[in-house]
Amino acid sequence: MLLFIRPVKQIWRRARFLHSWANMAKLFLALFCVIALAVFGFANGYEKKGEIGIFELKRGDFSVKFTNWGATIVSLLVPDKHGKLDDVVLGYDSIQEYQNDTTYFGSIVGRVANRIGGAKFTLDGVLYKLIANEGNNTLHGGTRGFSDVVWKVTKYQKDGRSPQIVFSYRSFDGEEGFPGDLLVTATYTLIAKNQLKLTMNAKALNKPTPVNLAQHTYWNLGGHNSGDILSNHLQIFGSRITVVDHNLIPTGKLEPVKGTPFDFLKPRTVGSRINKLPKGYDINYALDDGTGEHKLKKAAVVHDKKSGRMLELSTNVPGVQFYTGNYIKDVKGKGGFVYQAHAALCLETQGFPDAVNHHNFPSTIVTPKKPYNHIMLFKFSTK
Repeated sequence: MLLFIRPVKQIWRRARFLHSWANMAKLFLALFCVIALAVFGFANGYEKKGEIGIFELKRGDFSVKFTNWGATIVSLLVPDKHGKLDDVVLGYDSIQEYQNDTTYFGSIVGRVANRIGGAKFTLDGVLYKLIANEGNNTLHGGTRGFSDVVWKVTKYQKDGRSPQIVFSYRSFDGEEGFPGDLLVTATYTLIAKNQLKLTMNAKALNKPTPVNLAQHTYWNLGGHNSGDILSNHLQIFGSRITVVDHNLIPTGKLEPVKGTPFDFLKPRTVGSRINKLPKGYDINYALDDGTGEHKLKKAAVVHDKKSGRMLELSTNVPGVQFYTGNYIKDVKGKGGFVYQAHAALCLETQGFPDAVNHHNFPSTIVTPKKPYNHIMLFKFSTK
């Protein structure tokens, strides 16, 4: 009997030994997979939940950097007429400075960009009271709009034929007073030489809600540290503006720009009539749509003669806000350069401001059956 038991015990011990090694092998394999995934994720820009980082898209000399704080453009390098590269967007050197920013440098603003008068609106018979953050009004989504949240990076391809990064954010029902859960994505793609495309999509998950997203980059084609943009030549393809009151809230009227300081139907310098306005430009243009609703159309062209750089902006939405950085004062930016008023210009394609309170404006209401789509195409060249 003992002769039988001893071999059985030896076999059992050997089996346990092999079993333990098998478990260790499985453990090492799992650990290797976790490390590999972490390394792959870091190399490709995927962030841990709540983590903020910098991500670059590059195609030849054309380079754009972003942060997932506000789905923000932090730099854009493009050559001038002599091939010299410059960063043509205002911004900061650190993520912390973006988190403390009050100018919306480079960010996507929402849930509703621009202003909502009285910080309230009525939808389907329900009065919604929002967070007022500019006097009695709501600006760019409230005190904590989409520019002040961490977006998730759901796709990141740094280079290749079509470098691309996709940011997503889920806005909850009641955030800043807005109704319904909303899933938002912002996709930046380098689609061709010196061309950047931004596609902003939003889907209402359970309730109708207003949505009006805008990309708030401050452009200076001479370089972010080159001074003011008053000598830039600008053409805006909009023959009417939405008239505003002293608080920059639309009255509901649209008026022609021809012969006024707002007339950029033909190219002219930004500074040619700016002294006829209290501080500068901050107005929405109703774009002339010669190609049909929702089709891409030219919104504006900017030319900096000194560098030769040109920016042509196209979009599929009805308006563009032209802003000349009127309230920038002593803002310490990249490399310690101090930005002042008119250091850059913004061209924010959008739905009309305060559309929720003006039924004659194009609707900005999104429903579960009617999603939101907004395209911006930035084409850079030299002349």
